[in-house]
This record gives sequence, structure tokens and C-alpha cells, in this order.
Amino acid sequence: MEELIEAYVRYLKAERNLSSYTIRNYRGDLCHFGRYLETEEGLGPLEVDRQSFRRYLAGLREADTASASVSRKMSTIHTFYRFLVREGVLERDPLMGVTSPRRERRLPQILGEDQLTALIEAADSDVPQGLRDRAILELMYASGLRLAEMVGLDVGGVDLREQLARVRGKGNKERIVLIGRPATQALQRYLREGRPRLVRAGETALFINRDGKRLSGRSVQKIVRKHALMAGLDQRVFPHLLRHSFATHMLDGGAELRVVQELLGHASANTTQIYTHVTEGQQRRAYTQAFYNQVRLKARLPEGKIPRQEEDDAYTADQRP
Repeated sequence: MEELIEAYVRYLKAERNLSSYTIRNYRGDLCHFGRYLETEEGLGPLEVDRQSFRRYLAGLREADTASASVSRKMSTIHTFYRFLVREGVLERDPLMGVTSPRRERRLPQILGEDQLTALIEAADSDVPQGLRDRAILELMYASGLRLAEMVGLDVGGVDLREQLARVRGKGNKERIVLIGRPATQALQRYLREGRPRLVRAGETALFINRDGKRLSGRSVQKIVRKHALMAGLDQRVFPHLLRHSFATHMLDGGAELRVVQELLGHASANTTQIYTHVTEGQQRRAYTQAFYNQVRLKARLPEGKIPRQEEDDAYTADQRP
């Protein structure tokens, strides 16, 4: 199994141009399946059949594995066996006909504007690591970068004059993201006062660890959690939460779905569409203010009379201590 997996990984690196993070997940999924076949089924990788594969999937569900993880493992194993058929190792795909479980659609969590402000301002320090952390948080929220895109940034990929960055996303596809003034200012200060005191000669990475080398994704996760705790946030905060918040706040602010799709680097608008469900509260407020209060009710009220909802809001404000 190990030899077959390594051959498949070489193929992925050479022809699919996948990120190291994706390849690591593929290898982990296949190793997990291989161990199951050996210990539970007593089979080698070339002896698998649909029944043993279905039992493997059933075991994942019994272990309460998330449906998204089950779907990913299933897709990985399917593509692995199609590769073996293509390479002539197998005559036919032994797993053909086994379908993927239905994947539940969960709405992404987001942070509110006040929470994001508290998170970012928690990284308020003049030491090099503090300047770096502030720049990371500002940039992740301002541009909606994925974690791998963030740690993969080089100094040469950022244009602070134009307030944009050139990143490589999934499938090694390159795109341009916008930065904005607060993130630009944080990056300018980090590059001027922080990075020179951290970096080793020859290092091109934008964000540097204490050893002078490129910061890892795990380190960025720790940085985000650290400042979330410092900000007093009582929910689990992770880097992708900033990406979710960026997308939702963009749509809340009136950005077109297609624009947000391009900025996030989504291949399909269907992926971006999920953020429109998160903004339904904002849509309802806009409807009430722009149509119901301003048009529908006013058309039925005597001149000078304000809608009842506005009266209620004014009363509530007067009674507030």
C-alpha cells in the first residue's frame, strides 16, 4: 500500500499541481484506509471490493466522523483507484458504483464587527512579533485569504502602493486580492520595524517566525487563538473564521456576489452563494428600512406621521437608561 500511495503522490505533484496541504490530506486518507483493510478486512489494497469499502464507510459513520470528512476520504480513495486503473495496476475500478453520502450544508460562522475589532486590536504591541501578528490579522480579514495563501505570501507578492497582493490559491491558481488601508498601514509598519529584526538573510517569506524562517500554518492558528483569548472572545476562533467574516461583511455592505467570488478565489459562484444565507438578517433590516417603513407604510399614513416601527424605536431610545 505504501508503494502505491507514493506513486500516486508523485502523480499528484507532477500532474495535478496540488498544494502540499492537500497532498498531505490525500496521503493521510489513503494510509487510514490501508490500515483498515489490513487490520479489519485482512485484505491488500488490490483485493478490495465494494462490500469491504462500504463496511469502511459504515465504520466512519459509526465513529461519528463528520460527513464532510467522509466525503473527502471517499473521493480520495475513488481517485486513487481510478489512478491505479489508468496505470494498468488494475484492470477495472473495484469501487465503481459506490456513491458518496449526502453532505450536510452548514452555514459558516462569522465574527461581528465589534468582535473583529477587539481581536485585531488585541495584537497591539511594538515588539516585532506583535507588529507581525497585527499585520496578519488585518490582512486575513481585509482580503479573505486562506491559511495556506497567507503563509505562502512572499514580500515580492505584496504591492502596498496599489494596496493589493498576488496569491496562489487552490490548484496553484494565481489571483489578485485587495488589501485596504488598515491592513496596508499594519504591513508597512511590520515591514519597516518588525520583519527586519526577525528575518534571516535570503528569506523571501512575508511573515517570519522567531527563527527567521517562513511562518507555518500551525503558528498562524496559534496566533489567532492567542489574540482571541486576549480579546475575551468566548467562541472558538480560527483563521478561516476571518475569511467567512470577510465574505459575509462584503455582501452585507452591498458587494455583488460575483465580486466576492473573485476575491475569495472560488471556482464556482455556488460555493460563494452560502454566504448570502448568512446575510438574511441584513436583508430583512434593509427591507424594513428601505421598503416597509419608507414606502409601504408612509404611503398609507397622513403627512408628517412616522411609521409605527420608527415610533417604537424612538420610544425605546427615550426609555433606555
